[in-house]
Amino acid sequence: MKYHYLGSSGLKVSAIGLGSWITFAAQIDKDTAAECMRVAFENGVNFFDVAESHSGGQAEIDMGLALKRHNWRRSDYVIATKIFWGGKGPNDRGLSRKHIIEGLTASLRRLQLDYVDIVYAQRPDLDTPMEEIVRAFNWCIDKGMSLYWGTSEWPPYLIVEAINVARRLNLIEPVVEQPQYNMFHRERVEKEYKPLCDNYGLGVVGWSPLASGVLTGKYNDGMIPMDARLAIQDHPVINRLRAGFLSAEGRCKIEKMKQLVLVAQRLNITPAQLALAWCLKHPNVCSIITGASRPSQIEENVKAIEYLHLLTDEIMSELDQVK
Repeated sequence: MKYHYLGSSGLKVSAIGLGSWITFAAQIDKDTAAECMRVAFENGVNFFDVAESHSGGQAEIDMGLALKRHNWRRSDYVIATKIFWGGKGPNDRGLSRKHIIEGLTASLRRLQLDYVDIVYAQRPDLDTPMEEIVRAFNWCIDKGMSLYWGTSEWPPYLIVEAINVARRLNLIEPVVEQPQYNMFHRERVEKEYKPLCDNYGLGVVGWSPLASGVLTGKYNDGMIPMDARLAIQDHPVINRLRAGFLSAEGRCKIEKMKQLVLVAQRLNITPAQLALAWCLKHPNVCSIITGASRPSQIEENVKAIEYLHLLTDEIMSELDQVK
């Protein structure tokens, strides 16, 4: 495993992390979740990602139970959670000071932790003043509820605004952004966030590096199992599921994926390993958050670290031609 600093901070996270989205408390039960975390940890993964919105908070509960079961030293793992969608009440969502503090308090209770290492603002909130947002996250850090804070899927101009507000008020600024990043969704990371990484030391932690299954090659026949991850109406990689088939846009991605499979076969690695290694080649990417419904997927994914050297400039150029 490789470990990278989280942006300009002194925190080191594994290049590959394990997340709970879609899997924990949805596809897998608490015992399987605990086993996945054990296998990940034993393979060098120290970075675990969850959110208050994942399975209505049950994902945090299951992750907390796994941490208690394994009894790892707290200094040996990094936990990140996200605040935005906490419930249906008028103050249960968004980034008001009230919801940030109450939402993080509830997350800690579900995780059975005294603090998380990173708390993300899961989406931007245009209805809440930026000073209120920055002050609320700073308060959480001052109170020891979190050690760092970051953003997820924020446009660059709002991240810059948050940094400037924090600097003006001598408060703690966000150190990391968590955007979607994969071979089919790369514009924001490679172009929009680059000035922030260069000028402010912002770190990037990518989610959905396998485009929720497309980049594993398992949908190359154009069919989608009805219980697959891709059967999510608002997933950004594909359009709605229609009669078990991908949309026209999705079929185009499948055709491109077939070309990527040929490259993976030539390198003697799996399409998933190729996709993960490709993400990690970006210099501003600190870590990528992967999902797994069984331990064997984790064992396959972490091997991508061993194959980074195979992605030479020539191979990267070839992959760019099929983006």
